[in-house]
Amino acid sequence: MGLFSFLTKKGDKIQDFKSRGAVIIDVRSKEEFRGGHIKNAKNMPLPGLSSKLAEIKKLDKPVIFCCASGMRSGQATAMMKSQGIECMNGGGWMSLQRHWS
Repeated sequence: MGLFSFLTKKGDKIQDFKSRGAVIIDVRSKEEFRGGHIKNAKNMPLPGLSSKLAEIKKLDKPVIFCCASGMRSGQATAMMKSQGIECMNGGGWMSLQRHWS
């Protein structure tokens, strides 16, 4: 395994999720989201995300969470995985955008 093999695996997982119609949920604040985001991403800020559980489950699709650096999206991923949502931490939105395009 190479030093950056984790990037390939993450990229493969992103492509798998994308091929199955994944939804990107950006957990940054509304102000951060307005400053730039991935096209068609949904903005659901981390504070209050737990109240969106029913809405996320209703999507019935895998979810990729993103934020600025991967910290908040990591928290969102852990929270939603514990609720049975198929999801992953996409990390920072700018990095994820390179894999998504």
